[in-house]
Amino acid sequence: MTDLAIYDMDRTVTRYATYTPFLLHCAVHRAPWRLLLLPFAILSMLAYAMKLIDRGRLKEINHRLLLGRIRHPAELKPLVDSFAAKLLTRNVRPGARQAIARDKAEGRRVVMATASYRFYAREIAERLGFDDCIGTNAVLGLDSQVHAKIDGENCYGPAKLRMIEDWLAKAGLAHGHVRFYSDHASDAPVFEWSDEPVAVNPHDRLRKLATERGWRIEDWG
Repeated sequence: MTDLAIYDMDRTVTRYATYTPFLLHCAVHRAPWRLLLLPFAILSMLAYAMKLIDRGRLKEINHRLLLGRIRHPAELKPLVDSFAAKLLTRNVRPGARQAIARDKAEGRRVVMATASYRFYAREIAERLGFDDCIGTNAVLGLDSQVHAKIDGENCYGPAKLRMIEDWLAKAGLAHGHVRFYSDHASDAPVFEWSDEPVAVNPHDRLRKLATERGWRIEDWG
């Protein structure tokens, strides 16, 4: 039996969300002309706010606008590396580093589970000392190119729990005690599934839910 510590990434481990900053980082460093497409990205966000598209479709649209329809992994690697390096200097909560060190010292397998694309979240996770990273997968075509299309589910809400359970099954892991950290109420299914839910710098909805359920609340700075 393996004890686990599972972490959400955006606004839990990090102070701020990473997806749009990652796409902007890629546009600035690879194809600055794509910044001219930002008004279309804003329109897609409005469409999401009006419930005309879901989060997964929003992610695909902005990926295509700011990064391109297809990219070879070799093109993405220097962009992923430079973004991860910058993020670690400016956008990691001090309490997250302390919690990761504590969980590893306790012998837990430390896992990131994020709605962000795994192809860049994995690099951040590795640099922070995580053992595994579960995230939204982009389609890797027969042409070996990364496509602006989600492969499977967007790792968000109930889908995150399904993807964690699928990862456990494929890894052949029989888990013991599970500690789970997140800032957002969308992760309620994983909170309820875990043995030790921890609400980190929670927004109002999660703070209310955590108080009602008796979940621990922590401020990671």
